[in-house]
Amino acid sequence: MQTSKGADAEFTAFVEGAQPRLSRVAVLLTGNRAVAEDLLQEAFIRTYLNWGRVRPEGAYSYARRILVNLNTDRWRRRHLEPVVGDIGELHVSGSASRAYASVDHRDDIVHELAGLSQRERTIVVLRYYFDLSERQVAEELEISVGTVKSTCSRALARLGTQRVEEGRLS
Repeated sequence: MQTSKGADAEFTAFVEGAQPRLSRVAVLLTGNRAVAEDLLQEAFIRTYLNWGRVRPEGAYSYARRILVNLNTDRWRRRHLEPVVGDIGELHVSGSASRAYASVDHRDDIVHELAGLSQRERTIVVLRYYFDLSERQVAEELEISVGTVKSTCSRALARLGTQRVEEGRLS
């Protein structure tokens, strides 16, 4: 694939701007820093391969959708494996650490999300981290709005139960 230097420069600028937030999303989706980095790298590769067709204003959404789809493919293939959060690896240096520092109680969030199924986690992250509507989440995951509502309700109930059991109501 041949690309112009201008397109490569545009893509590089996109990656530099989108990487911190997409990295957080990947960690929230997977609960594991190493898996998150692998998924994010693959999402950037696929975005680059289609860069000529990606509109600049839609590049972040395009890469996010690839990331979510890659994670969905991963958990569909490995749905029987337990989900275990890799919280200890969240402490990174540089600009990524500044980005993580802005999220209150990040270890708690990742730990709590790790207790959800992959589908529940994906829906909660899209719905509340990205502030997407139920319809937008349904479209992105190619499921019904009713599935989004019921799965989200169950996930939030499980998160609330975890907080009560651990004595944390905030």
